Amino acid sequence: MNSNIEHVKENLNILLVDDHFIVRKGIELIINSFFPKAIIHNAENYSEASVVLSTINIDLVVLDIIINGMENIKVMKELKNIQSTTKILIFSCHEEENYGLRYIKNGADGYLHKYCSEEKIVKAINEVLNAGYFYSEDIKNKLDNNSKRKPILSPIDSLSNREFEIAKMLIAGSGNLEIANKLNIQMSTVSTYKNRVFEKLDVGNIIALSDFFKENIN
Repeated sequence: MNSNIEHVKENLNILLVDDHFIVRKGIELIINSFFPKAIIHNAENYSEASVVLSTINIDLVVLDIIINGMENIKVMKELKNIQSTTKILIFSCHEEENYGLRYIKNGADGYLHKYCSEEKIVKAINEVLNAGYFYSEDIKNKLDNNSKRKPILSPIDSLSNREFEIAKMLIAGSGNLEIANKLNIQMSTVSTYKNRVFEKLDVGNIIALSDFFKENIN
């Protein structure tokens, strides 16, 4: 594995952003094994990450997009507004099939699922640092051939990530109360998101919503 790692600069600075200490420590051990000269910085929330980026030149941010149960897809652009040259590699429990492209569209330079192998983590870090991005074949197939940053859009891309998440739960058969309990939000909030989904996709019921997803999800 080491022989396949391309040259990276000395004193590489990597910031790990995750609210679980054990996750950060696990990634740190892997990074130290393959990039022994890397300097690892830690943040357990986005505020701490912003402080680090404001004070240290960070080459790579390994970022969990969900902190303390709350998702903030805007955080990638916020972090890059602080330090535009830093690369962001998402490390998420969300399925790449449903969320990978959405995160890349919003500023991520790569995407990893938390169940991936050690080898894939190292490969992703290596490619982001050297090539500037890490995309799976599935993601590549969804990107316009003219630009790796220009995705092929579908109507579902108009949904926010929370709207997308609730739409998937509705299609799976969850009711408003069940969704509210799972996401720790009010039922009225679920209803608001549901109405937004129906309006954006121009559907009138769950069956139509399910059919719409089947026709438009890549």
